[in-house]
Amino acid sequence: MASFSNPPRSSHRLFRPPAEGDSLILRVADGCPHNACAFCAMYKGVPYRVLTPPEMAREVAQAQAEWPEAGRIFLADGDVMALPFATLCGLLDELNARFPRLARIGTYANGSSILAKSEAELRALRERKLHTLYLGLESGDDATLQRMHKAETATGMTDAVRRAQACGLRLSVMILIGVAGREQSAVHATATATVLNRMQPRLLSALRCVPIPGTALHAEIAAGRFQPLTEHEAVAELRAVLAGLELAGTVFRANHASNSVPLEGRLPKDRDMLLAGLDLLLASNALDRRTSGPVPWSL
Repeated sequence: MASFSNPPRSSHRLFRPPAEGDSLILRVADGCPHNACAFCAMYKGVPYRVLTPPEMAREVAQAQAEWPEAGRIFLADGDVMALPFATLCGLLDELNARFPRLARIGTYANGSSILAKSEAELRALRERKLHTLYLGLESGDDATLQRMHKAETATGMTDAVRRAQACGLRLSVMILIGVAGREQSAVHATATATVLNRMQPRLLSALRCVPIPGTALHAEIAAGRFQPLTEHEAVAELRAVLAGLELAGTVFRANHASNSVPLEGRLPKDRDMLLAGLDLLLASNALDRRTSGPVPWSL
């Protein structure tokens, strides 16, 4: 399938979920309104700024001229759901008018930005083809969220996912394996599975937490205040989360480049098969028990 991703207008790197690889990427804001998570380097050094209405109009017009047949659009940068409801409605209306084959629109979202919208507003956005919201839960453990400067709570994010899905939106929830470190690994795994069971997300992705130079987490590790998981421990933590899940209809993926082993399946149907595969891997000598193993710095 051909990619419709347009080159970024701004000089900083453009980010989008793997599932949006064939979408037209339309940047309507620069950076992230929070931009303080200890593990994240995506928007470091990028001042947060929402494009003005004329700037948005120019972006849409340029995208239409170059990719008029686009059927999927992803709105960047981080947490576009934080834009005012009226701004989002106007933007979605413009996209629907200009792209006759448009089927769905996706964007990153935080729990707080979802909860700032009423149920009626969420339904109105869904009617305008907003389809998938990508939310980083990271952990179901509030102490871990606080240590990572997430500025969200597990309860708030749970309420946000449940509200949005009840209004017809699809939530793709991401968790981070290893984000709690060695000491809190068991707590993190148990709490994360518990929160996911309450959320019942339609899509779930597990990524391994990779410490990136320049982030607060990387500094904590260098100072000896945070003990990262070994490759073996990371897979064991992933298994613990998966074993605790009671999801009624979720597509599960752990096939991001950061993961030691690619996994994909539907829950609950494929859970036992996935667990059996992880058990075989954990019993083998394939995983590094001393270090975190290969690190995908290309991320």
